[in-house]
Amino acid sequence: MYEHNERQMIMPDEFFLPFGGKLDSENRWVVLANLIPWDKMEDIYVRSLKDTTQGNKAVSARMALGSLLIKERMGLSDEETVEQIKENPYLQYFIGLSEFQQKAPFDSSLMTHFRKRFDASIINQVNEWMVETQMKEKQDTHHGRDDDPDSGAGMASTRKVDASSPDKPSNQGKLLLDATCAPADIAYPTDLRLLNEAREKLEGMIDTLHSPFRGTQPKPRTYRKKARKDYLSVAKQRNPRRKTLRQAIGKQLNYIRRDLKHIESLVQQGGLKPLSKRQYRELLVIQELYRQQKIMYETKTHQIDDRITSIAQPHVRPIVRGKASASVEFGAKLSISMVDGFAFLDKMEWDAYHEGNYLIESVEAYRRRHGFYPEAVLADKIYRTRENRAYCKEKGIRLSGPKLGRPSNDAKRNGLAKKIAHQDAIERNAIEGKFGEGKRKYGLGRISARLQTTSETVIALQFLVMNLEKVLRDTFLSFFQIWKALYLFVNRKKYTLIIE
Repeated sequence: MYEHNERQMIMPDEFFLPFGGKLDSENRWVVLANLIPWDKMEDIYVRSLKDTTQGNKAVSARMALGSLLIKERMGLSDEETVEQIKENPYLQYFIGLSEFQQKAPFDSSLMTHFRKRFDASIINQVNEWMVETQMKEKQDTHHGRDDDPDSGAGMASTRKVDASSPDKPSNQGKLLLDATCAPADIAYPTDLRLLNEAREKLEGMIDTLHSPFRGTQPKPRTYRKKARKDYLSVAKQRNPRRKTLRQAIGKQLNYIRRDLKHIESLVQQGGLKPLSKRQYRELLVIQELYRQQKIMYETKTHQIDDRITSIAQPHVRPIVRGKASASVEFGAKLSISMVDGFAFLDKMEWDAYHEGNYLIESVEAYRRRHGFYPEAVLADKIYRTRENRAYCKEKGIRLSGPKLGRPSNDAKRNGLAKKIAHQDAIERNAIEGKFGEGKRKYGLGRISARLQTTSETVIALQFLVMNLEKVLRDTFLSFFQIWKALYLFVNRKKYTLIIE
């Protein structure tokens, strides 16, 4: 059963505190609560519920999403998130409670269900709604200044105009594009370690499947002690030779082949019922892992399609980045667009892809949000394909980087191309800084969720949290600028009186 209550917004002074007083309306959590479109998000949330008319009362949409935002913004575990909510009245107001309560509003185990209900597409939609609202407020503020003759008439208007209107505006704004990887929280996947882990799990499955036949028939021999010894003899070496490593991998493949045959025999006798859901899932993953490793061993290669790098998270793929710190990262590859400091998650895939093929989609998404194409697209070399250059030329968009062919003599003499390229590089640093913010301050540098859907939700939440933080910073800066202007105005009045 679900009760719609997000359209009844609770004001900070209406929140009941048993120890007296009122909530501060300038508190960061109160400000953040006013930025999120809870009512729009609730309509999407209700659709993810199986039945809204029967059963126990479901957790509200604001409580579910608010708890996830608290967790990602503060970098807490699920259990610590619930404890923080239980102790802090501002956090309870943020998740939609009307009064302070000392009891936990929900169990920490529900956090996983919240991540499943809010998939990445819902979080991205909330992110776009929030950014759109902020940009409209900024535009209204600018219009108010333009209408006021004393507020600086020379300010450029950023009015959103429909592209089909007769006063169609020229291209405006700059779109920043780049791609990165959100590494998953897994150990570095070496072939020998993966095979040893698979063998140990298969041995546990053999013990489980043989338990109903204990006392009636002997347990199949797995040679687990010998297999463990063979693994450690090579794993403890700092730099084993290639031949030694290949021999160790071949031995582990033989152990796994024998264990899979034993499991097949036991399944024919008693079925798969003794195995848990987790063991059955791991069995399917190990069978595919064995097939891939056997092909690479026989063909003496180290590449294969859809290569499994983790038994617990088989969706994780290696992403070749070519960075100095890590040439290969293991996680989801993300294509990000950035406008006026706000970041949008345009594409997220677990398999490697060419990010340059999605420049057109990002530009069209910019047009859908603002009503016009950008003036310039700032991206690195991989985006400068002939198809993208032709598209940008057709739409009147300047794509950063040098043009094809030899530079003209005028450009050489004036150095204009170098100045523009230098300025583009300076402005493009903003999106690199956004990646650094997400990976150092928030959880984008290591995704701890284990399922594919929940990992995608966590990644999308990171960008929503970063955009909310930007709004908070802008609010503080605008307050500081107003205070500075008042300070200068008062001091100027005093200075005038002294002169007179």
